[in-house]
Amino acid sequence: MIRKLLFIPPILIGIAILFYMASGREAPERKPPEERARAVRVITVEPFKLVPRVTGFGSVYPGTVWSAIAQVAGEADYVHPNLKKGAILAAGTEIVRISPADFVLAVSQAQANIRSAEAKLAELNVTETNTTDLLNIEKRGLELREVELARKQNLLERGTVAQSVLELEQRETLAQRKKVQDLENALRLLPTQHAVQREQIAVYQTQLESAKLDLARTRIKLPFGARIADVNVEAEQFVQAGGTLVTADSLDIAEVEAQIPISQFRAMVQASAPSGLPSIITAQSLSQMIETIGFEAIVRLRAGNDAIEWPARFARISDTVDPKTRTIGAIVAVDGAYANASPGDRPPLAKGLFVEIEIRTSAGQDRIIVPRSALHAGQLYVADADNRLVIRPVTIGLVQGDLAVVDSGIEPGERIVVSDLIPAVAGMLLTPRADDELLARLKVEAAGGIDNP
Repeated sequence: MIRKLLFIPPILIGIAILFYMASGREAPERKPPEERARAVRVITVEPFKLVPRVTGFGSVYPGTVWSAIAQVAGEADYVHPNLKKGAILAAGTEIVRISPADFVLAVSQAQANIRSAEAKLAELNVTETNTTDLLNIEKRGLELREVELARKQNLLERGTVAQSVLELEQRETLAQRKKVQDLENALRLLPTQHAVQREQIAVYQTQLESAKLDLARTRIKLPFGARIADVNVEAEQFVQAGGTLVTADSLDIAEVEAQIPISQFRAMVQASAPSGLPSIITAQSLSQMIETIGFEAIVRLRAGNDAIEWPARFARISDTVDPKTRTIGAIVAVDGAYANASPGDRPPLAKGLFVEIEIRTSAGQDRIIVPRSALHAGQLYVADADNRLVIRPVTIGLVQGDLAVVDSGIEPGERIVVSDLIPAVAGMLLTPRADDELLARLKVEAAGGIDNP
């Protein structure tokens, strides 16, 4: 037991030595805590011009889609050898011809009917002339009978002829009057017969025009230069009337419809709109705004680091507003979609291309513009005159791309922090460094420069 306690005296001696050495040294000097400054990038706020614009994405579709629908039935005896999907054919090219045999016969039959009716009409004219001449003769015969009747009446009164002789003369006079009456009745009917025959000729003429129209419809031609989209006909195939044979897309105009948030469109309009326009965007008020403000448009195809552009015109707004996504369809049109195409360099604006459209208006008054990334839940970080952080709530107007327009809450000349501060504590000391390159990019983008990804 005593051996187990022998280790205690050395421990006590060591503690005593340490206490002695510590009691003879001075306490360490304490320095007050120093504040560390955070290095940040800043830009000095200055108002400059902004071209209000919005962007959207959509697929290209032709301005005009033409469908060749068979208007007559028959066998397709000719199909253009280049009538293939994707082929480009010139305006006026005959692409399909339906056998015209039946329609040539119909034209011949209608012409024969017309000639027959015209001959019948000529016959009626001759009949009218003959009947008129005969009527004149019969009238002269009636006059003679009436004279003879009067003479025999006098003779009967003097008793020189018998009563039977007078009665016979009266019957013959009445028969002559009947002949005259029949001829006059026949002449009265001739104008009606002429009218009926003329109407019959008009009917046959209509049948002839219809037959000629059907004959012309056997030849189907392209009404404009087009790219063939679909083919549903082959040579020697029977074609039913009403069937779609070919579908073709126009080459001159291409259209793109992009869905744009209503809030962005409204902010763009309000940024450039004169007073008096409605404050709420609706489908009914858009036409008035478009006419008053005037829009420009660009269709852009991004290919790697390159951007191929086509000047476009703002065509119209879609007829409905999507209630789920709160977007409107903006439709732009490009004239000469195939005009400046160059193989390997500049593709045509073909159907189905997924492109970006940019709609812009003219630049308005100078505005305070900051990078969108500098916003933090509706607040900006400001470096004050003492290089300390001020967290400033601001009112944001138009937001487009990487830019945001500050309507209120910031003044020209103030310095905006564009670096990420984590954590951001109001009053913290900063070491600001001007980011002139970012400010220059903001000005270019605000003026309408291309946003390259």
